[in-house]
Amino acid sequence: LINNGYGQENKGALRLSITEAQDYALQNNRAVQAAKIDTDIATKKVKETVAIGLPQFNLASNYQHQFVIPELNFGQYLEPDALPDNVYLTKPDIQNAYLQSPNIPLGVKNNTTFDFTLSQLIFSGEYLVGLHAVKIIRQVSEKALVKTEDVTKESVAGTYYLIQVLGESVKVLKESLTPIDRTYNEQVKMNEQGFNEDTDVDQIKISRSNLIRLITAIESQKLISEKLLKYQLGMDFSQPIELTDSIPGFIRAGNLQYLNSPVYNVSKSIDYQIINDQVFISNLLVKREQSNWLPTVSGFYRRHEQTNQPSFNFAVKDLVGISLNFPIFTSGQRTARISQAKFNLDKSTLNRDNAEQGLILEFETALSTYQTAYRNFTTNSETIILSKKIYEKSIIKFNEGVSSSFELSQNQSQFLTAESNYYTSVLNLLNAKAKLDRILSAY
Repeated sequence: LINNGYGQENKGALRLSITEAQDYALQNNRAVQAAKIDTDIATKKVKETVAIGLPQFNLASNYQHQFVIPELNFGQYLEPDALPDNVYLTKPDIQNAYLQSPNIPLGVKNNTTFDFTLSQLIFSGEYLVGLHAVKIIRQVSEKALVKTEDVTKESVAGTYYLIQVLGESVKVLKESLTPIDRTYNEQVKMNEQGFNEDTDVDQIKISRSNLIRLITAIESQKLISEKLLKYQLGMDFSQPIELTDSIPGFIRAGNLQYLNSPVYNVSKSIDYQIINDQVFISNLLVKREQSNWLPTVSGFYRRHEQTNQPSFNFAVKDLVGISLNFPIFTSGQRTARISQAKFNLDKSTLNRDNAEQGLILEFETALSTYQTAYRNFTTNSETIILSKKIYEKSIIKFNEGVSSSFELSQNQSQFLTAESNYYTSVLNLLNAKAKLDRILSAY
């Protein structure tokens, strides 16, 4: 079966190399997914800000019902048609020709109005600076995503290494348990026949019990580490996994690359780039406050429509205009805000300089840790071979009756210590390399 490009056996176990595990985490790790959402939000924020400077079209509608409509009346007026024809006009004839003018309503009982407005921002210094700022903020979110991915890769690598180191350790301990079991069984039989003392059997039993207890503890730690890896990968705990890369393969895969001090360019560090962008944003905020001294100019066109036209309608249907907003006096508010923005810029610059030194120190510490870990690994590689050889010979000598159980116990303790030191040095070396990979962006 194949799932998302990762190998699966029929039993459902997801087989992952360390590279595949890191790639899987970049697709499914929840922190990485959240960082991707942040970049999407920042992209939409840029589009939102750009849209402020583009033409805006708005429709406003209003419904009105008037219970009482005011009316206008011009009084009486002379109606020529009401005068008699071809007769001498008398005063009553003229008076009768005056008619009462009808009432003229100054509105309508029910009316709906529509205002169509097209507006365009012509000039705004604050808008121009803000547009530049949101683009930088988007860059910061993209770099924050890269940082999250790098940290996720490092953490996945560290847990992957730990699981494999624990697995190798358990394998070696189980191999060493086999001769102890055989020796213990032989000593029990000899004791039953009276050929040795009870203390010999008890000493071997203690050594065997210590070994079994250690194996059980490491296996339990390995199970917890596998759950941690699944958590980092963003998969369900019930999903079986199989790690295909081995410790010897890791060590052969270029763990000597940092023995010669690599060149570290702090400006290429994603952490430095993020904090440098923050300095740039602080500088833009200063310019934003300074832009408040500039006027804001915008233009508009408005169309006014009514469903019921009143008899007397003084509303203008079409209107074009330009709006100018020029701040003149703010009692020192703008000056104070500019000063605050400059102080924040100074603080951001100090933070960047401090971070630069901190990143250099982090690299030098990581490099020193790696080189020390490699020296310890080399020493412990020789020690474990010698201690294992001594331990195996002590078992043979004990079975032959040449050495005591106390000497066997000492040699076993020496071997277990050497074994623990060896795998600890292996893990330290691999983790140190993973950290340098992240710092140097070597993934």
